Amino acid sequence: MPSRRTTSPPCPTDKAAPAHDAATTPAFLLDLDGVLVDTRPVMESAWRQVQEDHGLDVPFDAYERHLGRPFVDIMNRLGLAEVELLHETYAKASTTHSHLARQFDGVAEVLHAFVAAGWRLGIITSKPLDRAAPLLAGLGCPFSTVRTPNGGGRGKPAPDPVLLALTDLGGDPADAVYVGDMAVDQEAGRRAGVPYVHAGWGYGCPGSSSPVVAESPKDLLRLLSPGPFLEGSLL
Repeated sequence: MPSRRTTSPPCPTDKAAPAHDAATTPAFLLDLDGVLVDTRPVMESAWRQVQEDHGLDVPFDAYERHLGRPFVDIMNRLGLAEVELLHETYAKASTTHSHLARQFDGVAEVLHAFVAAGWRLGIITSKPLDRAAPLLAGLGCPFSTVRTPNGGGRGKPAPDPVLLALTDLGGDPADAVYVGDMAVDQEAGRRAGVPYVHAGWGYGCPGSSSPVVAESPKDLLRLLSPGPFLEGSLL
């Protein structure tokens, strides 16, 4: 069942799109939450459980402002203690409510179009691997690398997960594109030297500079031109 489009503030756009040499095999790197799968209902339910179990009055929108960072980093920014206990509650509740997650409309078809054109897919997410894996499996695509906090290195907005993903793929930053939906995604891509495209259907706006903005998953096909594509294959 397609997800409803998440309402986000208007984001500035830049009409220029990243270009790639036809002789290269480009890497298509993507964030997970807010880009491929709408997990906001899962996160809201999990945070509500954290509030109830630990007597916190920190609203979900305060948590949501820091999405894209590792959970521990978010807790530190919110000034919360006993992070391990909070994370245990949040992780358990996220698993319980995982059925609320929905793929964004057209995402799977678009990913398959890039795979068919020879692009290598990679995931860069701050979600732990045990919770990311079932969501990725549901997309039915061959991801060549999945970088999560379980794999070491600093989390976003540090460039580590982007660079580690490229190392996995044996790729160069100039031959990659990173699609995210939060300012930390944009910063991670910038610090890694990888062209960034902002998912306008996601949860946040980009940072101070104006990146390329895709208004829908399907719009990625227009911006990045992975290869011949039949319009009807998205229907």
